Amino acid sequence: TAAMFYIDQQTIDYLKLTGREPEQVALVENYAKLTGLWAESLKTAQYERVLEFDLSSVVRNMAGPSNPHKRLPTSALQERGIADEAKLAAARAEEAQGLLPDGAVVIAAITSCTNTSNPRNVVAAALLAKKANALGLVRKPWVKTSFAPGSKVAKLYLEEAGLLPELEKLGFGIVAYACTTCNGMSGALDPKIQQEIIDRDLYATAVLSGNRNFDGRIHPYAKQAFLASPPLVVAYAIAGTVRFDIEQDVLAVVDGKEIRLKDLWPSDEEIDAIVAAAVKPEQFKQIYIPMFDLGEAEQAESPLYNWRPMSTYIRRPPYWDTEGVGALAANPRTLKGMRPLAVLPDNITTDHLSPSNAILASSAAGEYLAKMGLPEEDFNSYATHRGDHLTAMRATFANPQLVNEMAVVDGQVKKGSLARVEPDGKVLRMWEAIETYMDRKQPLIIVAGADYGQGSSRDWAAKGVRLAGVEVIVAEGFERIHRTNLIGMGVLPVEFKPGVTRLTLGLDGTETYDIQGELSPRCDLTLVIHRKNGETTEAQVTCRLDTAAEVRVYQAGGVLQRFAQDFLESNA
Repeated sequence: TAAMFYIDQQTIDYLKLTGREPEQVALVENYAKLTGLWAESLKTAQYERVLEFDLSSVVRNMAGPSNPHKRLPTSALQERGIADEAKLAAARAEEAQGLLPDGAVVIAAITSCTNTSNPRNVVAAALLAKKANALGLVRKPWVKTSFAPGSKVAKLYLEEAGLLPELEKLGFGIVAYACTTCNGMSGALDPKIQQEIIDRDLYATAVLSGNRNFDGRIHPYAKQAFLASPPLVVAYAIAGTVRFDIEQDVLAVVDGKEIRLKDLWPSDEEIDAIVAAAVKPEQFKQIYIPMFDLGEAEQAESPLYNWRPMSTYIRRPPYWDTEGVGALAANPRTLKGMRPLAVLPDNITTDHLSPSNAILASSAAGEYLAKMGLPEEDFNSYATHRGDHLTAMRATFANPQLVNEMAVVDGQVKKGSLARVEPDGKVLRMWEAIETYMDRKQPLIIVAGADYGQGSSRDWAAKGVRLAGVEVIVAEGFERIHRTNLIGMGVLPVEFKPGVTRLTLGLDGTETYDIQGELSPRCDLTLVIHRKNGETTEAQVTCRLDTAAEVRVYQAGGVLQRFAQDFLESNA
């Protein structure tokens, strides 16, 4: 995917501000003007499609509560049923009794992704915190706050402006310069708060300046999450509940005056003045020049990594192994006699396929880490253990919000990390089902609806299912990047023809499946469905190996296997 955009004086100003060398800045400007990418030279450019957008219509927005593309104007909180006068009154009554309120914001995080690369957003949050502090406003005691800028430069310009203490006073001290809450790594909640959420089955939430908010991703006990700008994150830490109308409701009464968000929100002029005075090229040079100055690298004793057999973070992967858990070479693909590991609805995200959030002690991965001798406080997140397949495999379909239509208990589909082992008909935890099928050397298939694999591009969403023995995903449609990741792991993506779904075919997971046909880019294949009653149904499906290169990668077993074959052939 490529995007081209024009270069103008603002681009040049940004390069200067962020410490680029004068020669580099001059090169960018000269190149843009010579190649026709300078803004002035594109005034007469003709486009196939033109979109008009009225900048005066822009209002404060969030996204949520369950996906990043659901725009939520803060002015529409009441009409969306999120902020509600009656619910807010009930929440405040609960707070007065010393209880967590309905809609409690248990996590408010300014995160490294998306927002903190823009100094104006960070400065805006700090100025809002400064005004709140001056009025004596404080965050609610149940809100876990954090600030994880994407760069150490943020600390330098906040210190230069005298604003870092203002954020710290409200609880937004710097916790890291890395991926944190957005990737499910907010850390544990206060045990008393977590237990109250469990005991009362509370609707608890998170507000963060990240870019993903699928259910269950941010924290297992934050039922939903809202994406917001850094200053809005600070405001919600003060409000303490999403039942609060952040535009209209009163945050506090100070000296008889009602304080609302508009009284705290900094003007563009205030923000611009701080950025102009406090953000300097020297800060970027101070941080980034030493980062890339490696000096003379020491000569390693061996170019090979010394694998540690008991590591739960980095373990030699099993892609060429002929024995052991996940040994792909021991189970060559046949595309025959496959049993469904899961039958899934639309919009299955990579968070459902392989969550990245905190590892709970009661999960399959948590139990494994405990057996490996790790105390619970060191479990960390699924994302941090992705270099160890024995931990990461246990994350496959480990999301507590998963809906596997095969997991029927007492006549109802039960939500959770569950699967039904066939032909036994027994519903087990997903990992136990995977272990059972691996022991039987049973090839697997996943049947799904539309938009399979949307969300973050997560390699383990493809690795996990392949190591579990899944050979084919048949779905109504695939997210673009996840489809290529599946091929890179040697999993065959095939697509139902329009109008054909798991529902029209009456699939319930008791079947076995074969794929028949010669592979070529976007060819028609036959999905053969062997039903429990002995009947056989055939359905035409589209092979989603879209290019000849993808066919070669798939036939090799995956991208690493293809690379190895090419390497060996070139050195033969």
